[in-house]
Formats: sequence, structure tokens, C-alpha cells
Amino acid sequence: MFHKLQSLGQGVFLRIESLFNAAFGDRHNPLYFLGAITYFLLWIVIFTGLYLYAFFETSAVNAYASVEAMTHGQRYAGGVLRSVHRYASDGMVLGMLLHLARHFVFDHHRGFRWFSWISGLALLWMAYASGINGYMLPWDRLAQFVVTATAEWFDALPMFSGSLARNFLYDASVSDRLFSLLSFVHIGLPLALLAVLWVHTQRVPRATTHPPRQLMAGVLLMLVVLSLFKPALSQPPAELATLAPAIEFDWFYLPAYALLYKWDAARVWMLVGGATFVFALLPWLPPRRRGSGFSIAIHPDERIVFARSGETLLEAGLREGLPMPFECRNGGCGECKGTVLYGEVKLGMHQESALSAAERAQGKTLFCCAEALCDLEIEYVPQPGMHAAPVKQHVARVEKMQRLSHDVMLLRLRSAGAQTHFHAGQYINILLDNGEKRSFSFASAPHAADGIELQVRLIPGGRFTTQVFTAMKEGDALHFEGPLGAFYLREDSVKPIIFVAGSTGFAPVKSMLEHAFHTGLKRRMILYWGVRSRRDLYHDDLARKWALEHDNFSYIPVLSEPRSEDRWQGRTGLVHEAILADHPDLSAHQIYACGSVQMVEAIQPAFAAHGMGPDDCFSDAFHLAPQRALSGVSSEMVKLGGSGHA
Repeated sequence: MFHKLQSLGQGVFLRIESLFNAAFGDRHNPLYFLGAITYFLLWIVIFTGLYLYAFFETSAVNAYASVEAMTHGQRYAGGVLRSVHRYASDGMVLGMLLHLARHFVFDHHRGFRWFSWISGLALLWMAYASGINGYMLPWDRLAQFVVTATAEWFDALPMFSGSLARNFLYDASVSDRLFSLLSFVHIGLPLALLAVLWVHTQRVPRATTHPPRQLMAGVLLMLVVLSLFKPALSQPPAELATLAPAIEFDWFYLPAYALLYKWDAARVWMLVGGATFVFALLPWLPPRRRGSGFSIAIHPDERIVFARSGETLLEAGLREGLPMPFECRNGGCGECKGTVLYGEVKLGMHQESALSAAERAQGKTLFCCAEALCDLEIEYVPQPGMHAAPVKQHVARVEKMQRLSHDVMLLRLRSAGAQTHFHAGQYINILLDNGEKRSFSFASAPHAADGIELQVRLIPGGRFTTQVFTAMKEGDALHFEGPLGAFYLREDSVKPIIFVAGSTGFAPVKSMLEHAFHTGLKRRMILYWGVRSRRDLYHDDLARKWALEHDNFSYIPVLSEPRSEDRWQGRTGLVHEAILADHPDLSAHQIYACGSVQMVEAIQPAFAAHGMGPDDCFSDAFHLAPQRALSGVSSEMVKLGGSGHA
């Protein structure tokens, strides 16, 4: 039933939005800014209410007269502002209802969004309470009806048991304290509403809290014109001893009060309470299995973010502070359009004008409507002038230093704060005193509890690496930022994996392999480690140990320039040539290449010529994404294992 109702609602919204796009344009469609317009209307209500309150007298005798004096004595000030206040209040409720309806029909109220839905319901009831309370203040016939009906309605509750209505039998029974109380509530409720609204919007990354200026001007002009042609006027003054033959009703705020004519108060309570209870349960109706979410590698930021189940790609990116472009968030304008480089997405309902069939065939999608079906790699064009949120910085102590070879040092760092969470294959930037940075891949697996392991290769003349080998000692402090990089192990395929490591490109491979062993990955994995001579195989014993312990893993070292003292009897030559000799058809494999740009430049066309698919070759995305060409030899070195940085 819910699915059919949502499908019907989606069709209605999309059809009306299409008509509005034709009338207003997709950048100024009011239906794309329902929350922001409601925000704007609330500010109008607050500012006009402050003006009205300055002239309102909180007494039983003068309340009605003070409102009449504002309405007629200040026709083009108090009179217009009173009408604007009334119509902005009605518009605010209408905007909130449409906002809730849209989120329901497009299924944007479940999963992690439950808090926004529940807080939205609380905001709606607070707006109703404030508006109903506002109708009591003018003390006209409508105020009389609202006050007495509210008293009778609340008297149906056991805690009151008929005690409230007795206070409104005669005019003399109404004291000035009532109007002081009503005024206090009418001021306090909007302030509380603002506080809850702040919490509500904080859950939405980069929430739009004000509509485009053209829409604001249009809404304000519409309110003023409506106020001039149909001003909000008081009805005759309240007379508690008599019943008004007829009153002008407000169906935006008082629909439940109409039922009090037909039903008893208890039945109205059951309807209102039951409806509220059902609406509060909607995020969990019908129950569904909660997904685990997926990792998204995002270019050009070279960041990996986690998309929760049901979360759009845009929401995931904005939550991490990435400068992803967007406008409507509803699949109508196409501003958030980007490219899916790897993986599959579920594209939700959207306007066809925002994403053509030809664009979809090219791998384009609307990030505001697309949800990940597996681990993804995506690319977008950042908004001009927008910058990603700063990468988190950390302070760590050097806990252990160990020479792994003549020119490779193991550094184990212990972060001073919380544990650094990362994906196997990512890297960190070591921050130097002069503001420069040096990048090194995690050599430890994400689950390791013994700190961060880096493998630093000595670069002749290199400032940082020379410091590591000559001056650094255990206990020294290091500042770093991270994690960074969009290179990580894809676990959503069944294809065998070939790891290609060049020199200290072994570091991220070690992280990924230890992660794979820890998670029980059963895919066939082969490591080809290409170095110059035997002494460069600084973790040869560890790789051979893996091969003995795991049936699905093989290790093949390849020396390009073995020395005579090596007495090498294994594979020699270029590492990619050894791979092609063993696997002439690579169409059924995934490749993870970790090493210098020169190495990757050599293997990519060679592997492609032997059947490697464009979606099956991965390397450090800071310089190379599998679907994009290298930026050139001037890139110096793929940032892996610290091999390209001094």
C-alpha cells in the first residue's frame, strides 16, 4: 500500500514540478525550495509579529480595541502587517505540509533520516500550537470560538476533567492574566520552534535555509498584494454569554476544530493522536532490512566517503564537506550532474529534462537522486569558489623505528587522539615545519590496533626522508593530515586480483592484503613485486609467509637488475612482462597497480591490449584513476609508499 501511494505521489509531484519548471524555470521552481520558503515565511511571521506585539495590549478590556486600532488606524502599517502576518502563517503551514508530503512520497523519511522526519513532525505541531494560540489574542468571535473549543477539547483529558471550560462562561471570568499568558505562549512557542528548527536543519549538510532572491521577492510581493486586496480583519468582539451565528474559519490552522461540531472531544483526540502516532511510525513502516552502505571514491577531491544505506551520493559528499554542486536537490535542475566511473547506482525519480538518455549512456547521473548499489568511483566538477572542508589533522608519536632494508625504514606512529579510521590503500600527508607535505601510504591494515605503519624510502637529498634516517628517534612528534586518496580495495567483485607493486608500492598492497585476509576475502589474489635487486625485497619473508598461510594467495617477486651476489633464480625483467607471460588474457582479472608513474604508464596500455577492462585497473587516484589518462610524466611518481617524495 505504501509503495503504491508513494508511486502515485511521485507522479503527481513530478507532473506539477514540470509545469512549474515551464513557468518559473528549474532554478526558481518553488516546489524545489519548500523548506527554504517555509524558513523565509517563519522569519516574516516573527518580524511582523514583533511589530504587532509592540501595539497589542494584554488586557481583557483593551485587547480587541488595540488590534482594531492597529488594523484601521495604521492601515498601511499595522493593517498590512497584520494581514501579512496572517497569510505568512498560513503559507508556512502549507509549506511544511508539502515538504513532509514530498519527503514521504519520495521515500526520504526512512533509515538515517528518521530524526529529520520526527523533528519535522514536532515542528509542525509547534507551528499549529503557535498559530491556534495566535487566534486567541484578538479576542473577537473567532478567538471566542477557539478559546472555548480548546477548553472543551482539553477538558476531555483526565487531568482537567471539565475544569477549563468553566473559566469561559462569562466575560467577567476572563482576566488580564489570561492575555498575559497567551502572549507569553505566543512568543515562547516560536522561539522554541526556531531552536528545534536549527536542530532539524543541522542534520542536513549544507541545508538551504533561504530561497533564491527572486523567489523571496515573489513570495513577499504576493503576501502584500493579498493583504491589500483581502485584508485580515477582526470579527465582532467576543461575547462569552452568547454564541456567534457564524464565524470566518481558517482551514489551514483549525481543521480539527471543525470536527468538534460533529464529534465529541474524545473522538477528536483519538483521531489527532492516532494520526500523529502513525506518522511518527512511518520511518519504520513497513520494516525493511537495513543495508550496510558502500564506499565512494570521489574525484577530484581524491577522498573516500561512506554512503549510508538509502543516502544519495550528493548527501554523502556534502556530509564530508566536499564542494559538490547542487541547486534543487530534487532531480529537476541537473546542477549536481556527475559521472560514475566505476560501479552501479540506483537512479531515483527525476525530470527527464535534467538528465537525457544519451547522458545516462555516457555514465552521467544526478547525484541528488542516485544511491550506490556497490562501491563506487565518481567524478564531478566543483563549484567555482568552493573548497572542500579541511582534511582532519592529527598529532602522533613515533612509537617504533626499524630498518627494513638499506634504504627503507619502518615508522610506527601512535596518534595522540582517537584512532585514525581509513581504507586500505589510502595515504596521509606528513606536515613539515615549513608548510610542505610528504605523502606516505598506510602499510598497516585498518583493523590493526598497534598504530599506523609507514614504509619510508630514503631519497638522496630528500629533506624528510633524510631526517628519518639520520635524526629521527622514537618518541618524536609528527603532525599529519588524512586519510586521503581514492585508492582502495573493491570487494564487490568475484574476479581474481593481480597486485602489481613497484618498490615501496608494496606498502598499500600490504595494507590491502592484510585487510583481505582479516575479512576472509576468498577471491584469488596474486602479488607481483617488482624491484631492482634482491635486497629491495624488504618484506620478502612476510609475503612468502602469506602464501603459505592462505590458499588463495600467491607471491611472485621479479628483479629487473639482479646483482651477481643475489644468486637469483627467480623471475627477472619488467614486472608487467612477467604478468603477461603468466596471464596473456586479463579480461577476467582486476589489476591493482602500486608504484611509479613510469611503471603504471608501461603496464596500462600493455594490459589493455591483453583484454583488461577499463573498469578493472586501479591505482592511486591522486595521480591516476583507472578511467582517466595520466596527467603526464611530469607527475613524477604515483604517491604510494612515499616512493615519490623526499
